[in-house]
Amino acid sequence: MPAVNRILESYLWVEDSERAAEFYKDLFGFEVIGSSSEPGRLVALSVGGNQVLLLGKVGASTQPSVTPGGIIPPTVGSGNSHVAFPIAAVELEAWEKRLAEKSVAIESKVKWERGGQSLYCRDPDGNLLELITPGAWTIY
Repeated sequence: MPAVNRILESYLWVEDSERAAEFYKDLFGFEVIGSSSEPGRLVALSVGGNQVLLLGKVGASTQPSVTPGGIIPPTVGSGNSHVAFPIAAVELEAWEKRLAEKSVAIESKVKWERGGQSLYCRDPDGNLLELITPGAWTIY
């Protein structure tokens, strides 16, 4: 059987893709690696140089998107989503300080029974972001 061994892209719905991209660039240092030819529709960010975070404007992808290489089918979504970013356990306190410096409120802290810890906060569109240390899942 052919194998799939990771997720390459994650998609979050936002009201303003440029504003959202600035938030992720400023807080996490993510780099913009692409954007839609349709202004404001989509911004793609590099996460660690090996994953992509797509920030799509709510309602902007209800029609197929024509590219030189083919047609991307429409996708419709809205509301809050969730994404977790892995961090080293020794960086947990530094991330708490960074969030405070950037005026990003920590909504919750969780200590998992396997030893991992999570910090939860939200982006400007209400998407739930999690910074998570090893020990939360059997695979992490």
